[in-house]
Amino acid sequence: MATFPSITPTYGMRKQSKPKVRVSSLGDGYEFRALYGLPLSQDPKVYDLTFNVSETNADVIEAFLRSRVADQASFTFTPPAEGATKTGTYLQSGTTVTITISSHGFGIGDILTIDYTTGASTDGTFVVASEVDRDNFTVTAANSDANGQSGNVSVTRSGAGQFVCDSWTKTIPYNNRAIINTTFREVFEP
Repeated sequence: MATFPSITPTYGMRKQSKPKVRVSSLGDGYEFRALYGLPLSQDPKVYDLTFNVSETNADVIEAFLRSRVADQASFTFTPPAEGATKTGTYLQSGTTVTITISSHGFGIGDILTIDYTTGASTDGTFVVASEVDRDNFTVTAANSDANGQSGNVSVTRSGAGQFVCDSWTKTIPYNNRAIINTTFREVFEP
């Protein structure tokens, strides 16, 4: 699987979210709303990005995107400021691990890499099971612990995802500079 070249877009990107929701309007004005699809693919993102770069880097970006059109494959891309590593504390009770990080910013369904820096809990990749409040969330551990393990933890959300580029434009405002405007749409593939 191809990875987008490590060329950073210009500040000012636009991110769109459109959760997959089915709405049934009832006669009395009430609505029933239900998410549909697999849990981790219910909120795909669309990024409008601008790359204000040298013509050489613009050619690299354009060649990469043309190659993805030719092979019809998605690519790995990490949007700016989407990844994060934060530290805090945890308490495990049974298989429920409650992690406390001030203003964590993680949501239900986020995939996190967790490193238990102290204690005996097993490191790994976990999905946020619930968001208790702005400072606490839970994940489900593989092994139950009746003793109540606790300690320090480091949590990382990579922010990387699989994307396709539906369209792009290239403008050359002056010699040796180029502006590429792209639209990256998140896709979910096995």
